[in-house]
Amino acid sequence: MTLAEAKQAESLTLKWGTVKGWDGLSEKSQEIMKRFFADGVSMSAMTDHPDAGRREILCELIDQLDGEIWNDWEGGTMTKDEAKKYVREYGSR
Repeated sequence: MTLAEAKQAESLTLKWGTVKGWDGLSEKSQEIMKRFFADGVSMSAMTDHPDAGRREILCELIDQLDGEIWNDWEGGTMTKDEAKKYVREYGSR
């Protein structure tokens, strides 16, 4: 097995319009995630209510991500465009 084959793909799990989990983030994705959580971390995704600035940082992470984006509510993968729409519009209905 080569190093490239051993490299784990990035993944991001979204729920309640925010981050529920992640795995295998690249250095660049980790830096964006640090910015997303710079003002602290909620005890659960359910209690996290990102403001517009944090939502845009999350959208930047989604654009950067090289892997799967999982919608934990619906139990399926999302495209980057679907994920950004979900993050930006969650709770505004």
